[in-house]
Amino acid sequence: MQPSPGQVAAADGAGDFFIPDLCAPRSVFVMVLLAQLMAIVYVLAGSALPNFNWDLLAGCSLFVQWVVLLSAALLCYLRGPISRLSLPVATGGSLVLVLAVTALSSYLALHLYPHLSRGAQGAWWVLRNLLVAAVLTGILLRYFFLRQQLRLQEKLELQARLDSLRSRIRPHFLFNTLNSIASLIMSRPEAAEQAVEDLSELFRVSLRESHRPTTVADELHLCELYLGIEKLRLGERLQVDWQVDSAARDQSMVSLILQPLMENAVYHGISRLPQGGTISVSVGLAAGVLRVVVTNPIPAESRRSGGHQIALANIRQRLQALYGSGAVLRAAPENGCFRVELSYPPGDSP
Repeated sequence: MQPSPGQVAAADGAGDFFIPDLCAPRSVFVMVLLAQLMAIVYVLAGSALPNFNWDLLAGCSLFVQWVVLLSAALLCYLRGPISRLSLPVATGGSLVLVLAVTALSSYLALHLYPHLSRGAQGAWWVLRNLLVAAVLTGILLRYFFLRQQLRLQEKLELQARLDSLRSRIRPHFLFNTLNSIASLIMSRPEAAEQAVEDLSELFRVSLRESHRPTTVADELHLCELYLGIEKLRLGERLQVDWQVDSAARDQSMVSLILQPLMENAVYHGISRLPQGGTISVSVGLAAGVLRVVVTNPIPAESRRSGGHQIALANIRQRLQALYGSGAVLRAAPENGCFRVELSYPPGDSP
């Protein structure tokens, strides 16, 4: 699908401009609808209902639609250059552009459809159109500005909430890792050194800027680092079965969304079983939807207590905040195991 001119402008730095993409189909539809309603109100105000002036409505509709759509097209085309101006200059420039379109269109309409003026002198009719256009454009620009401020505030609040959710790493994991490293320093210094490096990499990723894009491959590498550290403590009790579709590795994935699932599987499952067990991880891509399934054995008491819920609530909130109804998270005990399935359309990430 080809991007609209407004979307191209957004890529050039106009994405935060308060005037939206007026070339988008939805914007065009709304403008046409509102312009037609305004023409109907104008004609109703000056017509008796038994003798409704349909000819005047046709002429007014043509005139108003022409002014609105031509102004929107010019604002859409010039959105990139205008967005690089200061807010007062950009607002004034947009208003002047609409007024210029209104003045030129009114002048041409006087010659092509003189009945639109309804007997008023040409200069006064043009001036009246300019005043109406100035008032309506000012109201619309103010609305666009307030809507942009609201969206920026919502975006900042969402980012703060996501950063808060991302930052929750269980203290017990850090304490267990440090204890494992301390126990290896004398007997296996190389393994202790590798564990320190893995722990450093794990925390570096968890503290990096949240706006940096991450992929499935990045998250899988993070899980491997985490499981490598836990394997120092659990040894052969911890086994992992990876089933990863190669086509899914380059897909986008929410940062630090798989590692909490691995931590849940280890903390609530493998570490509580004397014989340990195998964590099965399946990642696939089908019909534009990324699907991840994590399964791990759990002791009988965990099947009743449901101790996974805090981390799962964290993940569910992050997925819903970023993907809305397109994201699905299911988790439940199943045949002596705990199964977590999450899916979302990676291409729809904001």
